[in-house]
Amino acid sequence: MGEHEAEVLTARDVPLGGPRAMTVRRTLPQRARTLIGAWCFADHYGPDRVADSGGMDVAPHPHTGLQTVSWLFSGEIEHRDSLGSHALVRPGEINLMTGGHGISHSEVSTPDTTVLHGVQLWVALPDAHRHAPRAFQHHAPRPVRVDGADIRVFLGTLAGDTSPVATFTPLLGAELLIDPGATVTLDVDPAFEHGVLVDEGGILLAGTALGRAELGYLPEGRTTLTLTNDSADRARLILLGGPPFEEEIVMWWNFIARTDAEIRQAREDWATGDRFGEVTGYPGARLPAPELPTVPLKARHNPRHPRRDSR
Repeated sequence: MGEHEAEVLTARDVPLGGPRAMTVRRTLPQRARTLIGAWCFADHYGPDRVADSGGMDVAPHPHTGLQTVSWLFSGEIEHRDSLGSHALVRPGEINLMTGGHGISHSEVSTPDTTVLHGVQLWVALPDAHRHAPRAFQHHAPRPVRVDGADIRVFLGTLAGDTSPVATFTPLLGAELLIDPGATVTLDVDPAFEHGVLVDEGGILLAGTALGRAELGYLPEGRTTLTLTNDSADRARLILLGGPPFEEEIVMWWNFIARTDAEIRQAREDWATGDRFGEVTGYPGARLPAPELPTVPLKARHNPRHPRRDSR
C-alpha cells in the first residue's frame, strides 16, 4: 500500500446462525487485517428478500469480551438478551450490546420485514474493561448534511455531531449517503485509523476505487478524509475508525479473549453454567457451541505498521 493509497479488503461469504443460516459478507477479521481501531468484526448482508431466504433467525448464543453494534438499512430485527432487553433494530438506529464477562442474545427478522439489509459489527473491549457487566444502549442519530452527503453518526464524533452511546475506547461509526458525483471532505482525528465499507455505489477513497462490499483501510495520521461518489447513483457506506488497538486478542466463534484457556472456559461455561444468563421469549433451543480445534488457538494482531514501529 502506497503512502496515500487505501488498502482494499475484499469480503468472503459466511453462513450466519446455524442450520437456518443466511449468508453474510465478512470483511473483518481476515488474514490481512484483524482490527480497525477496536472494530474487530464486520458482516454486511442484503438486500435479502425474506420471502426467498427465510430472513434472519439466530437462536440464543453467547458473547464475551466485546460490544455488538447492529445497524440496518432496511427491515427490522427483534433483539432479546439475557439482560432482559427486548428491542427492535430499525433502519437508522443503533443498538449496542455490551457482553463483557458474558451475555447471550437472539436476533430474528420480524414478520413484517420484506427486505433485510444492514451490517453487524463487533468492538473488542480493552483488557481493563473486557469483563464489563452486561449493558444495552439505543440511539437514533439525526442526519447531518455536508457537501452533498447525509451523515448519521452512531458512535463517536463527526461533522459536528456526537453520539451519546458509550464505548470503552475512542471510536467512530457513521453511515454516509453521498449524492451522485458528490465529493465530501471531513475533518477526522489524526490518531484514528479508518475503514470505509461500501454498501452501494462506487467510492473513491484516497484515490483508490472501492466497489460494493469492499472495505478500504487508511492508517492513522490524516486530519481529513475525502470521499467521492464517482457513480451515477447514490452511494452508501459505513465509516469506521479508532486509534490502533495494540492488544493481541484471541477470537473464536462468538468469544473474544486473550488466551486459548479463556476461550475453552467460555465454551464450557456456555455448555454447563449460568455465566451467560437466559434469553426469554425465543421459540426454540439455543445454539450449541461448535467443537474447538485440537491445537491451541493463536492470538491475532494487525500487521506491524512502519509508522508505529519507528516510534
